[in-house]
Amino acid sequence: MLVVGTRPEAIKMAPVIKQAQGSGWMDCCVVATAQHRHLLDQVLAQFGVAVDHDLNLMTAGQTLAEITSRSIAALDRVIEMEQPELVIAQGDTTTTFTAALAAFYRGIPFAHVEAGLRTSDLQNPFPEEFNRQATSKITRFHFAPTEGAREALLAEGVDPGDILVTGNTVIDALLMTVSPDLARRPTGRVRKMLLTIHRRENFGEPLRKVGAAIRELLAREPDLQIVWPVHPNPNVYAYAHEQFDGHPRVKLVEPLEYAEFVNAMADAHFIVTDSGGVQEEAPALARPVLVLRATTERPEAIDTGVARLVGTDTQAIVMAVQSLMHDTGVYAGMAKGISPYGDGKAAGRIIERLAESFAISEGSKK
Repeated sequence: MLVVGTRPEAIKMAPVIKQAQGSGWMDCCVVATAQHRHLLDQVLAQFGVAVDHDLNLMTAGQTLAEITSRSIAALDRVIEMEQPELVIAQGDTTTTFTAALAAFYRGIPFAHVEAGLRTSDLQNPFPEEFNRQATSKITRFHFAPTEGAREALLAEGVDPGDILVTGNTVIDALLMTVSPDLARRPTGRVRKMLLTIHRRENFGEPLRKVGAAIRELLAREPDLQIVWPVHPNPNVYAYAHEQFDGHPRVKLVEPLEYAEFVNAMADAHFIVTDSGGVQEEAPALARPVLVLRATTERPEAIDTGVARLVGTDTQAIVMAVQSLMHDTGVYAGMAKGISPYGDGKAAGRIIERLAESFAISEGSKK
């Protein structure tokens, strides 16, 4: 049973689902909690993933407690109905945690795609860091995207035999999607910014500080052009439209379908974001990333110099953007085209390990 709930989960699970369905030995059941409704549907449709059980749990203004309790109960009913031998989910959302917990309660092994990411601060990001740590405690198969994630799991006492470093499935999805015409280093003057912001810890004052940085940059940099796919959460949507609707150099757009977003990243000169997935995707496209967070559970991009933590301090953002726009050495150093998160073959490694673990021979696969 493969479980998805949000747009990022669907993107990263789609290659796993397609590999599983094409394996010849795995009978697959796809379950959607629809923690995100419209955004999830877009991605599933693009990758041609059909859902067997749509739990449709999203409600307006739902609290974490409400979505958690509804998810556990609904997933438990599907597990009772389907009787799976394995449950698989990805990442750090409420859907992931509740899928792992529902499987644990039923005594069913759980496989965690993108296991081992850590900030070690339960409040940052919230609630994702708790979800990750709690999920790892009840996981049987830990599919770590990087060696750093593997080391984090080992430090917590996870059996080395239960961990496989696969690379990140987001690179699988990216390479399946990006337009070949855009998959190259950008040319011309550095002026196109792609902006995304959606994390709970950035609501309120942090978002206002980011907005102040945008206003200052627009005033200082007459060539700067910004594309901002605005997250539908009212905390973000209302602020973005109140402050920047109608500005001639800020293009506020509805959330883009995945293929459109991938190509928007490739078309940009640089990206400013608080998204974990974008931190993984953009380096593979040779696009510098400025991260609107104080810390990250994806340090590999920081360590290799293709991403930089700037937080939400107004002046830190302004200085970092201007450095990319005007210092060719800084820009070239971040636009290396190095992908520390994988080679596009992660999903195949995951399914192969599961075949080995369930003692599926080459003959029986066929």
